[in-house]
Amino acid sequence: MNRISGSMVITNVVTLVATLVLNGLATGLPLNGRTTGEISDSFPNVFAPAGYVFSIWGIIYIALIAFTAYQATSAGRASRAVQRIGWWFAISGVANSVWILFWHYGMFPATMASMIILLVSLCVIVSRIGLPKDAMSKGERWMVHLPFSIYLGWISVATIANAAVTLLDLGWDGGPLSPGTWTVGLIAVAVGLGLWFIVQRDDLAYSFVLIWAFIGIAVKQVEPWVPEGATIASALLALVAVWRIVTWLTGPRSSLNRSIAPGIAPS
Repeated sequence: MNRISGSMVITNVVTLVATLVLNGLATGLPLNGRTTGEISDSFPNVFAPAGYVFSIWGIIYIALIAFTAYQATSAGRASRAVQRIGWWFAISGVANSVWILFWHYGMFPATMASMIILLVSLCVIVSRIGLPKDAMSKGERWMVHLPFSIYLGWISVATIANAAVTLLDLGWDGGPLSPGTWTVGLIAVAVGLGLWFIVQRDDLAYSFVLIWAFIGIAVKQVEPWVPEGATIASALLALVAVWRIVTWLTGPRSSLNRSIAPGIAPS
């Protein structure tokens, strides 16, 4: 039976610990005299959600700790999904850590580059591990598919927000379109991604993260059409998610057993 190497297990653990420490210092010190949130709030970014939404990082890091612990177990090392991730988890951790440094020292074009690397690495991971419904065990479902669905969902939102900050830093205010128009358009793009993940991948976790972010945008922003657009977007994703769950519950038993948003349907 193939297993991931001990060196990869150790690398993943060290990478995650370094990422957690650096993110903790970013707020605890804070790095360069300002917290991550304070820097974000210094820009008139209409795509930014309310501050409480960023608490999702706690869930993300708990999920990544679970993955890192799982990949060190006998079952995890033998997991086909874990093996397919390869070195991409370490790459994502380095990109996350580097982003923190660039962000706190005002190097916003560099933050965009590191964010794109993080996004691409997570896209590669999700592509390699396959569909959530194809998880070979509950361990894979909860400890591999679910963490990366949540992580990719948030980074999809964060990449758009980061792009907005970078453009504002470079002096572009979105003209000739208003910030509100741009934001509604970006929300529509994100909704399209969320719908694709629900319908094509049977992955609700990704879309739940988008719903969480859109509600936060609706709560914080007052630009014309933005609160309404974010509210409609969250409601649409929620309705489609409910529809998908109903089809699982009312369909043939074989369909229910195959259809998986991680941790929702039985084995």
